[in-house]
Amino acid sequence: MTRKTLLLILLAFIIGGTTFLLMSPYPFGNGFLVIMSCLTLLWAYSLVIKDASIIDIFWGPGFAILAWYYFSITSDTSNIRNLVLCSLVTIWAVRLGGYIFIRNHGNGEDFRYQQWRKDGGKNYWWISYLRVFLLQGLLLWIVSSVLLVAQSSDESILQSLDYVGIILWIIGFLFEAVGDWQLANFKKNPANKGKVMDQGLWRYTRHPNYFGNAVMWWGLFLFALSTEGGWVYVFSPILMTFLLMRVSGAALLESTLKKTKPKYKEYIEKTPVFFPWFPKK
Repeated sequence: MTRKTLLLILLAFIIGGTTFLLMSPYPFGNGFLVIMSCLTLLWAYSLVIKDASIIDIFWGPGFAILAWYYFSITSDTSNIRNLVLCSLVTIWAVRLGGYIFIRNHGNGEDFRYQQWRKDGGKNYWWISYLRVFLLQGLLLWIVSSVLLVAQSSDESILQSLDYVGIILWIIGFLFEAVGDWQLANFKKNPANKGKVMDQGLWRYTRHPNYFGNAVMWWGLFLFALSTEGGWVYVFSPILMTFLLMRVSGAALLESTLKKTKPKYKEYIEKTPVFFPWFPKK
């Protein structure tokens, strides 16, 4: 079986399966097919342009797609509470996706994916689907479960915990957006080449953007507590926080920075890794 034939069969299976399951009464299962249909098409495009790192741009928007899909099958336009929830997710998704697109535009494929491409050789075209697109699709789908549960509540107006969640989301959004903005401005200055960013929010945490991301998801989780049994879905923000701290976020980035920036060790010794606090003298 040729590569082109296998690709066409896979695309037909995903798109056809999604069309069929969208008519079924299982919204969470349907959500998986929806997101994997999007990611399969994105994977096919990545084969054309030979750049798997476009998946990073889709990470945020993928949650917005699922949030609005769940809204379409659980709510109507009069449900203010769910509209607010989906709007928060969308604002975060658009900002994050746009920021990564601008940051990566014209820079070619990320070095991580380049190494995986080299290791995979001629089989990388399908390895990338399993290792990059399918894996991130699964994580995205699991974390998004809290968005479905939150919108399954009988409440249509904002509750007390929802307001607390909104406040947490705003705090997290500011940490992420301001942190990214400060870092982008720092990198624009040629005089800072090779230096370590230790100003602004980066003076109090080595990863203000990742910390902010985690706080936002804890804020969104509070919306789920208005649904009976919603507390069970605490695994969603826990998983997101774990990914940001130990897997694809802080831990992965620092393993590279320790090798490329000699002064990063000094920065580590005085600056908290994740949760903001005053730097050590």
